[in-house]
Amino acid sequence: MAPSATEIPTVEVTKQPLQHVHGAEEKTPLEAISHGGLVLGAGIPTFPSYAEHRKHILIHTAAVFRDFSRKGFTEGMSGHISVRDPEFPEYIWMNPLCKHFGLMTAGDLICLDVNSGIVSAPANAAGFLIHSEIHKARPDVHAICHCHTMAGRAWSTFATGLEMLNQDVCNFYDSIAVYSSYGGIVFAEEEGRNIARALGAKNKVAILLNHGLLSTGSTVDEAGFLFGLLDRGCAIQLQVEAARAGNPNLKKHVISDEEAAYNFRMASEKNSLYCEAQPDIEYELAMAGPGVVEKGVENMVIDYEFSLRGPQQTEI
Repeated sequence: MAPSATEIPTVEVTKQPLQHVHGAEEKTPLEAISHGGLVLGAGIPTFPSYAEHRKHILIHTAAVFRDFSRKGFTEGMSGHISVRDPEFPEYIWMNPLCKHFGLMTAGDLICLDVNSGIVSAPANAAGFLIHSEIHKARPDVHAICHCHTMAGRAWSTFATGLEMLNQDVCNFYDSIAVYSSYGGIVFAEEEGRNIARALGAKNKVAILLNHGLLSTGSTVDEAGFLFGLLDRGCAIQLQVEAARAGNPNLKKHVISDEEAAYNFRMASEKNSLYCEAQPDIEYELAMAGPGVVEKGVENMVIDYEFSLRGPQQTEI
């Protein structure tokens, strides 16, 4: 006999009153999560020179692109990641137009001047207009990720943020911006400025109406990890809303402001978020094989007058 559709029963849960003790509040987030010594030292590494720092950034940026490919964040020519140069803060590195994320190497990345728009090779114009305006408005932001994901685009149609439905999404507590005015494909500087204004002075991520998701970070590692977390947060919210629509008797439990703020303070910190990204980055480097993701990084040099040793400069 075939099973019939029935309403999912609700179960009454009797809770004993509990007093929650957070603990570890005198520790840094990395000290709190690391039992028996700090993981990856103190978090974000330091470098003896700008050149070594640049190599590290470009290799990790290429690895994040490959991670995004593995997670299904590709969509034709859409999607871009930018990272600020460690020596020249007015220059950013981005992916070239029409290069698949899954094939990205450090040597593929191109350099752009956020003020003049001069580039070393063709870039995604919409990407440059969005990223350059955010980099100019937010000196604290060193990396930006933007893609058109399935869950992100679906949830963006509601023009609202995410509820604190689970521990992980608390990384975004009080730091999700919503750009609730869709203005078409971004081919104008003003639309890029509108998105930068919507992001505001402190938010980490943004949900762009009818468009997609955007994340920022102190490192490309942080921005990449937060982007994946944001996309999964949208997917979870969609699933929760669908479950509740199917059974209105289900009660949604949202984490309190007090607990969400504690989680944010103990997890959403730049050194901790850098470490969160390392397993995926190390996986991509290992799966690609020695020297593959790093290919071309030795040639990525910026001269003081912005003459790149590489492709001829063009104007966007």
